[in-house]
Amino acid sequence: MGDMQISMIGVPLDLGQNRRGVDMGPSAIRYAGVVGRLETIGHRVLDEGDIRIDAAENRDHDDSKLKNLNEVIKANKALAHKVSEVVKEGRFPLVLGGDHSIAIGTLAGLADHYSNLGVIWYDAHADLNTAETSPSGNIHGMPLAVSIGMGDERLVHLHSATVKLKPENIVIIGARSVDPGERQLIREKGIKVFTMHEIDRYGMTAVMEEAIAYLQLRAVDGVHLSLDLDGLDPLYTPGVGTPVPGGISYRESHLAMEMLEDSGLITSAEFVEVNPILDEKNKTADVAVGLMGSLFGEKLI
Repeated sequence: MGDMQISMIGVPLDLGQNRRGVDMGPSAIRYAGVVGRLETIGHRVLDEGDIRIDAAENRDHDDSKLKNLNEVIKANKALAHKVSEVVKEGRFPLVLGGDHSIAIGTLAGLADHYSNLGVIWYDAHADLNTAETSPSGNIHGMPLAVSIGMGDERLVHLHSATVKLKPENIVIIGARSVDPGERQLIREKGIKVFTMHEIDRYGMTAVMEEAIAYLQLRAVDGVHLSLDLDGLDPLYTPGVGTPVPGGISYRESHLAMEMLEDSGLITSAEFVEVNPILDEKNKTADVAVGLMGSLFGEKLI
């Protein structure tokens, strides 16, 4: 990616799910040395600090099935504005979560500047639930659905009234825990999904080559990487809220990031769901920073 100007935005939001601690994810990633790692590669990093998150006032009193809806909306509105501002200034937005509900704000901000945005969703989950299909009501399982115009209108129309993302411009990588409603939506919308079956059968190289070629064929004008650390096997990333065994390996994930860097397609990124309370000696944040190194062009030789 060369010498880049990167704006790093922390979003200490843990209200899109039930387990406390993921609000400390941005701090854990900073502590793991992300700024120094990226500057050593040759990039200029501006730490923009954290989006302010209000305490949950309606944890049990929301007027919908969606948990902490008002606070999640407020945080994502602030994030969308910040991301849009960063892109307008010609800087690369690197967002640190926080739970995966923050992708609603990231994608809303990016939609101000990209008319045909592509997304690589590196995750054990599809995050395509709505209030009607969600088993939990947790908004961190809904950001992709929201971004393609499905779900609560207050989330769908957040920041702008437009649909943020075309279903055919999404590539999900690493899926292994998909709810029935999500499965139906994937089929209806024709969303491209590489499950662990494809990764095991064909290998990460073939999967990433196909994913990259697919987005290039779609003539996207930018590609956002949304990486949930539970996309990796919990052996490597124990500090996540919704671990699913049988995931992508550490080395496969580095290869995926290296191939994305080589492609030159990635125009924004977020790394989410690092939960230090559930972690072992900041292992998951260390992995996140290592993957950022590969994504931003770190080379062994």
